[in-house]
Amino acid sequence: MPILTTPFAQLDLLRYPEQHNSPLQAFDAADAYLLQHLSSLNLPQSTRCLILNDNFGALAASLATHMRVQSSGDSFLAHQALRNNLAHNQIDAQAVTVLQSDLALSGPYDCVLIRVPKILALLEEQLIRLQSQIHANTVIVAAGMVKHLPRSAGDLLERYIGPVQASLAEKKARLLFVTPTEKPSSHSPYPSTYQLDQPKLSLRNHAGVFCRENLDIGTRFFLPYLPKNLGQAQVADLGCGNGVIGIVCALNNPQAQLRLVDESYMAVQSALENWQHALADRAVTVYAADGLGAEQPNSLDVVLCNPPFHQQQVVGDFLARRMFKQSHRALKVGGELWIVGNRHLGYHITLKRMFRSVEQLAANAKFVIFKAVK
Repeated sequence: MPILTTPFAQLDLLRYPEQHNSPLQAFDAADAYLLQHLSSLNLPQSTRCLILNDNFGALAASLATHMRVQSSGDSFLAHQALRNNLAHNQIDAQAVTVLQSDLALSGPYDCVLIRVPKILALLEEQLIRLQSQIHANTVIVAAGMVKHLPRSAGDLLERYIGPVQASLAEKKARLLFVTPTEKPSSHSPYPSTYQLDQPKLSLRNHAGVFCRENLDIGTRFFLPYLPKNLGQAQVADLGCGNGVIGIVCALNNPQAQLRLVDESYMAVQSALENWQHALADRAVTVYAADGLGAEQPNSLDVVLCNPPFHQQQVVGDFLARRMFKQSHRALKVGGELWIVGNRHLGYHITLKRMFRSVEQLAANAKFVIFKAVK
């Protein structure tokens, strides 16, 4: 297992969720480059440091005993990775304050370290919130692997915080040094809203939500095939995003009891607001979690899912397979998992290994819908 060695610490770091025999690491050259640069600044232990989008906790765990660290991001899985890595390296959990992305920052900060996220709208929202939380001498450094660091990220840093100077690339990583300057307070353009025609819904989407500007085509294909006549079934919308699948299912099934689950705090916030707008005070459970891990075994009748095929920048079906396993555990015998997925991913092969029967309900040139019965 590779060890992250920097002037701050030597750490054995794990990805979360863990993948056995995976070559993927819980840190990259951008983390190491950022920490190496920070060590040259000799910041005092009293430094109030904010870390944004620390994928697996490499930055926060490295700095935990050297500064007063807060870690903020939009991923429940990333925060769980941080907690696990603190424990794994015998670092006091209280050494880092974890802030969900839907909670207010508590500056002013002397140092801000930013891993540029895949969703640049999330970065924009974070920078707008950051404006009132820094001072003229705040050290601000953003980092990323060159292939994942678009020019528009630097443009956002410059627009909302101040002039940006890029480092030389090192091991395919780059740093962006940002000088805070006086800026007028910015009004956030988020959440954004789009309209759905069938059924008629207005859907709010906070900055971290996947496919924020319009309904993704997989979900659009899925909606007309969602189950009806479920009676008082216990139904979960797993990886709910803005909640549209769960909301449409609830409209189709007035007696069903829904829970909407996602690992993105901003998705959960969007889903709750959209539910309240569409269904007023009808009871629902909406929460951020590691999939259905918190649900009781054999407790659900139906799980609906449009599974992701990436974690941060890594593409693959690992998270989807994990969601299928969680669904199987949470479903009652005879319970049903309904999924939509890209045809080329071959989810039916995985599902047939886990479930008693798998039926294809619909398909088009790009997507396929399956119902798997436990």
